[in-house]
Amino acid sequence: MQKLAIGIIGCGGIARDRHLPTLQSLNDEVTITAVQDINIDVAKAVATEFDIETVVTNYHALFPLVDAVMICTPNKFHAEIAIAALDAGVHVFCEKPMAMNQYECEQMIDAKNRAGKCLAIGYHYRFTDAAQTAKKAIDNGVVGDSLVTRVQALRRRKVPGWGVFTNKTLQGGGSLIDYGCHLLDLSLWLLNDAKPVEIIGKTYNRLSKSPTQINDWGPFDHEQFEVDDHVTSYITFEDGSSLQFECSWSANIKEDTRTLSISGVDGGINLYPFEIYQPRFGTFFVEQAYAAHDEKIAAQRQTHNFIRSCLGKETLVVQPEQAQNINKIIDAIYRSDDESASVRIN
Repeated sequence: MQKLAIGIIGCGGIARDRHLPTLQSLNDEVTITAVQDINIDVAKAVATEFDIETVVTNYHALFPLVDAVMICTPNKFHAEIAIAALDAGVHVFCEKPMAMNQYECEQMIDAKNRAGKCLAIGYHYRFTDAAQTAKKAIDNGVVGDSLVTRVQALRRRKVPGWGVFTNKTLQGGGSLIDYGCHLLDLSLWLLNDAKPVEIIGKTYNRLSKSPTQINDWGPFDHEQFEVDDHVTSYITFEDGSSLQFECSWSANIKEDTRTLSISGVDGGINLYPFEIYQPRFGTFFVEQAYAAHDEKIAAQRQTHNFIRSCLGKETLVVQPEQAQNINKIIDAIYRSDDESASVRIN
């Protein structure tokens, strides 16, 4: 069987905890050839831990050794590295968000088109059982024309204080660009790529900048906190439907909350827990199903889809143009907050 030779760029937590174990579980289809990190000691430690033979100091040195790369760096470097890899004739898997803004995304897509290679973006929520089941139900007419989508991705006092998550220069934003983007991508996918036309948004970080911190994920420097920890938005689409959106790393709420529900003309659907609501036979039906949100399984499915797409056996579930649309929405939310006004999207 043909194997895909793959290299890892960036050896932080997301590479160690998700991508490298997932790749090793698919070792009948992929070989982890080499790793690179700006911190050579970190790269060497990861290579030892996962029994990877080659460590390089410059990501350009990876390209002649591999068929594909996984980019697991801070957001600031996504576009730069992806474009270089694609121009070198290498397939690219890039962690979410696709880039710092929609214009960098456009440059990445141009490079993908020049190279004729795969460019996948790590929106793995689409690969959960809950998402896959919802997509099938919606495509089979359970909801009909959508009217209102409600999304909440709320964590109670869980700021990721490690790494560079709170550094605006390196990440571009906080809870929205790191966490909320997952639910935005999943929503747009379930809505069959509905086209946003107007967005109003508001961002907050007062809680995480206060000196007295309670944080379930450990201490962090409130004086160096530069990004949003809570975001709200209202999005209207070309078809007249709307999306109410809220995400947070650090909310004063009872417990973490994940919500994605769609109310349509013919019915409604909720993903967490999975339920379908429909009026039938003169009464109202509530149907339940077991459809889990297992991110470990989702990561395996996502990686398998990338590998098989690179080998010409499948089509990418997450297309880069779809990921660029999420960056457009993120850009508009931040701009709306900056300007204290709604933002039109052409």
